[in-house]
Amino acid sequence: MANAFDSECMCLKLRAPSLWNLRVLICDKEREISCRRMYNITQSGLAAKIVLNTAFRVFSHAVVFGSCRTIMCLCTLILQDLGVRIPRPLGNGPSRFIPEKEILQVSKVDPRAQSIFEDAFAALGRLDNISLVMGFHPQYLESFLRTQHYLLQMDGPLSLHYRHYIGIMAAARHQCSYLVNLHVNDFLQVGGDPKWLNGLDGAPQKLQALGELNKILAHRPWLLTKAHIEHLLKAEEHSWSLAELIHAVVLLTHYHSLASFTFGCGITPEIHSDGGHTFRPLSLSQYCVCDIANGNGHGNDLEERRGSHQVSGEVEVLMERMKQLQECRDEEEASQEEMATRFEKEKTESMLVATAEDEECVQSRDVSRHFEDPSYGYKDFSRRGEHVPTFRVQDYSWEDHGYSLVNRLYPDVGQLLDEKFQMAYNLTYNTMAMHKDVDTSMLRRAIWNYIHCMFGIRYDDYDYGEINQLLDRSFKVYIKTMVCSPEKTTKRMYESFWRQFQHSEKVHVNLLLMEARMQAELLYALRAITRYMT
Repeated sequence: MANAFDSECMCLKLRAPSLWNLRVLICDKEREISCRRMYNITQSGLAAKIVLNTAFRVFSHAVVFGSCRTIMCLCTLILQDLGVRIPRPLGNGPSRFIPEKEILQVSKVDPRAQSIFEDAFAALGRLDNISLVMGFHPQYLESFLRTQHYLLQMDGPLSLHYRHYIGIMAAARHQCSYLVNLHVNDFLQVGGDPKWLNGLDGAPQKLQALGELNKILAHRPWLLTKAHIEHLLKAEEHSWSLAELIHAVVLLTHYHSLASFTFGCGITPEIHSDGGHTFRPLSLSQYCVCDIANGNGHGNDLEERRGSHQVSGEVEVLMERMKQLQECRDEEEASQEEMATRFEKEKTESMLVATAEDEECVQSRDVSRHFEDPSYGYKDFSRRGEHVPTFRVQDYSWEDHGYSLVNRLYPDVGQLLDEKFQMAYNLTYNTMAMHKDVDTSMLRRAIWNYIHCMFGIRYDDYDYGEINQLLDRSFKVYIKTMVCSPEKTTKRMYESFWRQFQHSEKVHVNLLLMEARMQAELLYALRAITRYMT
């Protein structure tokens, strides 16, 4: 007996045999067919209306990944002939900061990236701009997507609609409308109640109670105590189980840090998303309508010439400092007292690094209804006389304490997170800009430890005097803004640090910042949970 797919194939054969033949040609990859030729062989008018939806379904089953754009060009032309307005993207590619051609080139030259993109598209039915930018580093992207898929889709303590709603709450804390919109759609697709989207006060009391934890973790995690944990676990009929709370904490920290990456890379909404398109006409004299719909109709000459104004010698100076620091390490080792003094000095100095003003913040729709107390934000923890004890990793670490706690209450997630942390921390191509065979471990550790230092986290075996030698002030401003107030990150800030480095290297920096931030938040949350349990 014929199934539904066979019936649709027969329908397409009967109503639009030319479209069916086109399907065979494309799927067999026998030859390339131009957009105009495809348009000429399709049926127009009412017949096109009838077959369009059927064609979408049939093509989605059989067309190869590389031909998807060709199929969409065909459908775009049919819709245009029917008088449907065709939207065009507001942005120029997946990122406001990185030229589109550099991002798209990744999958052309790296078979692994192409394979990961295809798998993600097949699993989700979309390939978001975050994944495209992360594609500069396929090894990391694979780990990231595997972890995110487990958190959102696989068996776990929380229901699917709760997971996406928590993602909305977390992203909204940093006004990240890109992630909010993404998970609003996913929330509705898994059966979430649309009334919850009117505001946090429309969600269940159990989720409303999570608002305080969301607020503290996002902006001042050092203030989290076991009392906050106890409040959630002993809330009578609205209480959380330990397993549910671990799942929620991982989701909150995941999306707080992902909001940092989204703003730090200037991620733009996809054309189908809110804020990602316009219907304002553009001259068609130079472009195919399909190029316009896909954002390929215009370039950015200033970006293409960015390398012509680089600061000479920037990379060489940094490499020389790394060499000198290594020599100093080999000659003598600072005492524990000196190491502690240098940490306190660096921690104090990090408070004096001001985040940037939001002069170039991307305008977005109001997302504050998804969280409480919008005025609550990051505060340096020693200003106004406030004192917070230093968090010593030797007393509570991810490797010795956090990992096992997560894995015990949410099986396999500790392992996935650990692999992702290690991937970001150890990822290297042994290059710095145009230089090859460079050991970058010292620089990567300085970036990671500086972020943790801003959160009061200290590694007893690290000399914090190295940070000022390796990270200049413009870089520190970028780091602090992206980690603590990511919604204020600007293109000017992105361009102001490491001006001789490749975009792929700056994306690598953003991966480090994202993972270091997530681990810092997790450490405070898991320590509070551990203290409650003991």
